[in-house]
Amino acid sequence: MTTTQTTTPLDEAIKAIDNGQQAKGEKMLKDILSSPPKTDDEVALRQQENALLRLGRLYRDTKNGQALSETVRSSRTFMASIAKAKTAKLIRSLLDYFSEIPDSYSIQISTIKENIEWARSSRRIFLSQNLETRLIALYYETKQYREALPSIDTLLKELKKLDDKAMLTEVHLLESRVNHAIRNGDKAKASLTSARTAANSIYCPPSLQAQLDMQSGILHAEDKDYSTAYSYFFETLEGLSSTSSSQAPLALKYMLLCKVMLNLSEDVAAIVQGKFAQKYAGRDVEAMEKVAEAHEKRSLDLFEKALKDYKGELSADPIIRAHLSALYDTLLEQNLLRIIEPYSCVEIEHVAKGVQQPVREVEVKLSQMILDKTLHGILDQGAGCLVVFDEQKQDETYEAALDTLKHVSNVVDSLGQKAARLQ
Repeated sequence: MTTTQTTTPLDEAIKAIDNGQQAKGEKMLKDILSSPPKTDDEVALRQQENALLRLGRLYRDTKNGQALSETVRSSRTFMASIAKAKTAKLIRSLLDYFSEIPDSYSIQISTIKENIEWARSSRRIFLSQNLETRLIALYYETKQYREALPSIDTLLKELKKLDDKAMLTEVHLLESRVNHAIRNGDKAKASLTSARTAANSIYCPPSLQAQLDMQSGILHAEDKDYSTAYSYFFETLEGLSSTSSSQAPLALKYMLLCKVMLNLSEDVAAIVQGKFAQKYAGRDVEAMEKVAEAHEKRSLDLFEKALKDYKGELSADPIIRAHLSALYDTLLEQNLLRIIEPYSCVEIEHVAKGVQQPVREVEVKLSQMILDKTLHGILDQGAGCLVVFDEQKQDETYEAALDTLKHVSNVVDSLGQKAARLQ
């Protein structure tokens, strides 16, 4: 005996879309969603739920952010009839589709704001807080830091009352990132400490732990503690090695940066050939290899060529850009000192030709080196020359005399205290 399988309207809609009849499939999906939800019919509700997600994927694939936003807005009637947990999952899934639509940040932000208001009015507290966290992340990605900070403060007050450690960890991490982006290092460190404290009292998913380690590495690198930063980036890479996270190649790139900044450029090749690094081979890794080569050879030409050839991988990353700027200054100083070393008086133009940089830029750099006491000499701008002095040895007599006077002062104070006790 044979059984015939009933074809549902959802099946027909999906078939139409798969056959390239997108307009027909879209209309059929909308017809399914336009039916009043039947709370006592689980099958019908599941059909509508799947139709909603399929319609969202259709707009994602056709890069139609406006239609996707309207779908989220129009589905609230249906969502009001299903469980709150399922509602939260559906909305998050639909909002995730925006990530594959280019230039959709503004639509995403407005859509999330609308849904936050709806969640609050329908007393869906968990959903509203989850959406606010997503909104803050979008503010951070779009560099709207002024909008992000007040939202963070408000959300943290609510989360502390509810003692939601998991979400507290995420929001404190976002707070740390935003403060780091606006160059408020102390608050960035304090926020990261709060995030780690909250994470220690719960089970922290590997992906979130990796993000905490990544931020720790960034902040330590900011303090020039590249050894500790390297350890955190390595922990991040290990934590993400079993996932398909886009953060893993970034952690590897930052690891290589730390080696270069520690003057251990020769270690870069060994790391790149390691088991973790080989799966992330690409332009990011190539860029750091070129930087390491330039640093090892102390070549400004190779360094500038790497910056030009891998502009997207190096200059476009604010973390890499900041540290490579310091590295460039170091390389320039080393090259200038190498050229100046044989001379007691040398033309600035000759020095500029040696490093293949504009005369004005070299003059400014030499002035800075003299002020920083990296170079002993004066600039004779009238003659266009640099006069180099012999490095004077520091006379230790003054320091010895000061130490002696300090000890004598301590002895006198001690004798004074003893005399006061005898009276």
